[in-house]
Amino acid sequence: MAYRRLIIFLRRVTKSCVGTNLLLPVRFTVLLCIALLISFPAVRSVHMAATIQKVLAPVQFIDVTANAGIKWNLKLLASGPKYLIETMGGGGGFIDYNGDGLLDIYLVCYSQTPQPGGASELRDVLYRNNGDGTFTDVTEKAGVSNSMRGMGLSVADYDNDGWPDMYITGYGASKLYHNNGNGTFTDVTLRAGVNNTLWGTSSAFFDYDNDGYLDLYVCNYLTYDESNLPCTFYDGKPYCLIQNFKGSSSRLFHNNRDGTFTDVSDRAGVTNPKGKGLGVLALDYDNDGRMDIFQANDAAANFLYHNNGDGTFSETALAAGVAYDPNGSARGGMGVDAEDLDGDDYLEIFVANFSGQTNALFHNDTGGLFTETTNKMGLGAISIPMSGFGARFFDYNNDGLTDLFVLNGHPFEPIQKFFSETTYAEPPFLFENTGQGFREVAAEHGAPLKRFYPGRGLAVGDFDNDGDSDLLLINVGEPPVLLRNDGGNRNHWLGIKLVGTKSNRDGVGAKVNVTSGGKRRTKQRLGGGSYCSASDPRLLFGLGANAKIDEVEVKWPSGNSTTLKNVRADQYLTIREGATNNGQQQNRKP
Repeated sequence: MAYRRLIIFLRRVTKSCVGTNLLLPVRFTVLLCIALLISFPAVRSVHMAATIQKVLAPVQFIDVTANAGIKWNLKLLASGPKYLIETMGGGGGFIDYNGDGLLDIYLVCYSQTPQPGGASELRDVLYRNNGDGTFTDVTEKAGVSNSMRGMGLSVADYDNDGWPDMYITGYGASKLYHNNGNGTFTDVTLRAGVNNTLWGTSSAFFDYDNDGYLDLYVCNYLTYDESNLPCTFYDGKPYCLIQNFKGSSSRLFHNNRDGTFTDVSDRAGVTNPKGKGLGVLALDYDNDGRMDIFQANDAAANFLYHNNGDGTFSETALAAGVAYDPNGSARGGMGVDAEDLDGDDYLEIFVANFSGQTNALFHNDTGGLFTETTNKMGLGAISIPMSGFGARFFDYNNDGLTDLFVLNGHPFEPIQKFFSETTYAEPPFLFENTGQGFREVAAEHGAPLKRFYPGRGLAVGDFDNDGDSDLLLINVGEPPVLLRNDGGNRNHWLGIKLVGTKSNRDGVGAKVNVTSGGKRRTKQRLGGGSYCSASDPRLLFGLGANAKIDEVEVKWPSGNSTTLKNVRADQYLTIREGATNNGQQQNRKP
């Protein structure tokens, strides 16, 4: 009991001290532990010293790419006009394509340029998770060896058959792969009516009319005339000011519930040729029970489409306060995500932006209004030199405070020749939530987070099912990097997989409340997010020191609700709409 009281005390002291921007409290904590080891004989045991070290050791992100067997690597991008297309690529993410409870990895091929030295084939790749930390290339067997200048990945069960399907965006083409349920996919793009032939980037599945079937929103980027580019060429690569390009309207496809979709962009009011969409998020920002759309635009005002509930949307970004920066200027928006950071049941919106600008955090003031709090929350000045692409909220140490990861990288390879302070490969950001704001701590959490990357897509998921969030960094011209989270599960956690019945099967749009230790935490099952990437569909709640959950409540898009009492922590829990018990449980690995 004495040991237990000591460890609880140390955890509290460590959390209260480290959760500030000051170095002195950290040193104080370390000195306190040394003093305890010297002063108390019971604490001087090897076991106790090791336990204290474990408590104090920071979470580490370990590069397991090579050991996992992930060998896919594109090294060379096109020169000339197609360079801009290929340098914006680099999407992919996680999918449990065979339903074994393990996250597999899909990577989107972004180049059609012949690769030197027998590097990777110019095709997408699907890696099956073997459950032992390794992956096997099953691309050919699965029937997904797609070859185009691809961009992004979205994963969803669009036909409610229990198997996740995939939508791949790209330049001039797209693919919808239907999951056959036997480890293979069928290309149903044309039959389904979702062949977007513009420059598609990020996409999102969501149920905008609450009919129980997921619809599809596809961001389109630029109207791109290769014969007449408003760019200057350096080293055979175009340096472009995006404001000199014309935009391109995004597309909304309504699910007809028979395996086909109808383009309802005009009818729904989301056709806007001024858009230069790179990131999209489907969310219910005003808690009216209907999914809205946020689109991050590059060198153009962002869009916020409010769902009117009658099949149409109203563009409200300017009135809501999320269109421009505080000076009224458009930024270069790329990756996006949303999270309820202050516990008021309303989602804040984050946008990763181009270099020379700050990233953006918009606080939800309710009533359909937002206030930018980027600088106040510690996310502003540090982001100005970087070009942020992928972005995801997640609780890396499961302490119950939501953190933020941003993958950076400049799109123009020779940039440092002209701006010495700007690099092509850039360090990522890990912003730790202190309870009062954020502090950047990437370098404290492993050598891979000290490296520079030409980063693009970012996916977050627990690929080893140990209860903490791992990272998939997708780079352009360099291999992807799989980072295993070691130590994030020292705190308690709960993972939730939603299965809708009356609602869409993925539960997109559902709100989940978890009450533990007198605190309620809220997450919404969103559509889209990050940049051209698909993350773990399960919702992972960090619980800190709380080993017991008092209540889990799910509010489904259909209007139904499910409530579970006295739920055990440290497990993945499947909650089925309409079920009267805890459903299936997947225990934490020992």
